[in-house]
Amino acid sequence: MTGLRVVPTWRHGQERLYVCLTDGRNIAWYDREAGRVNVLADDRRADVLEALGPFLTGPVTVGPPPVPTPAELARLALHPDDDLAPNRPGEALLVALERDPGPAHRLRPDPRRRALAAEQAVGEVLDRLDGAGWHTLHSLPLPGGDRIHHLAIGPGGLFAVHALYARRQRVLVADPEVALGRHDPSPLLRRVRADADRASYVLTAEVRPVLALVAPADVRITAPPREVRVLRDTELAALARAGGVLKPADVEGLHAMARDRGTWSAAG
Repeated sequence: MTGLRVVPTWRHGQERLYVCLTDGRNIAWYDREAGRVNVLADDRRADVLEALGPFLTGPVTVGPPPVPTPAELARLALHPDDDLAPNRPGEALLVALERDPGPAHRLRPDPRRRALAAEQAVGEVLDRLDGAGWHTLHSLPLPGGDRIHHLAIGPGGLFAVHALYARRQRVLVADPEVALGRHDPSPLLRRVRADADRASYVLTAEVRPVLALVAPADVRITAPPREVRVLRDTELAALARAGGVLKPADVEGLHAMARDRGTWSAAG
């Protein structure tokens, strides 16, 4: 008998098995996904492996915990309330609808729900880029009540993506105005550019603006908009094909900075 206990926990969506002494102190943990046993007390290595024996699946690497990178240290230093990485696409709208769902019966659909559907559709596409070395943050709060819908950070640079619900509607883009169907045009591209400018200011890096149109029937652009890329939601994956702008360490560093709520308080 080793006198050790194995306690399963979940951290950041991943299962870990902690090995504890009788007084509750952790001396090791098993990261099943990484196939690694991290041992804090090397003199108890054999006991740790004996305790974990029934839980080990396949070959594992055993050793001291790896030294955290600067980006990991920055993340670990964040208070959970200040960490924006767990935000879901449309987080602010989800919270608003939970607090005030609106009347059960209304003549017209709640525009918040259409806006939420757009942010969720765009967020789902951007989240799929994670495997290509990208990180996407959602619903980043700006002073004054504004938000950046999505911030994509990867080898191809940084993109502030604004999602617009356009299902089965014709879209006319005449910089700075955007018109949906028969609705009056609005100078939406000014806001899209302004959001990217504010992000560039606080991150001290170029952030390029993107307008993502969700499920439009047709898109007509009278002339290439200044600086803004206008893409359908089905075209957003093309961002992953852009490269050569940021190194992996730069991506991680900018992601660590952007996920901190305090970063955005200076966005003016």
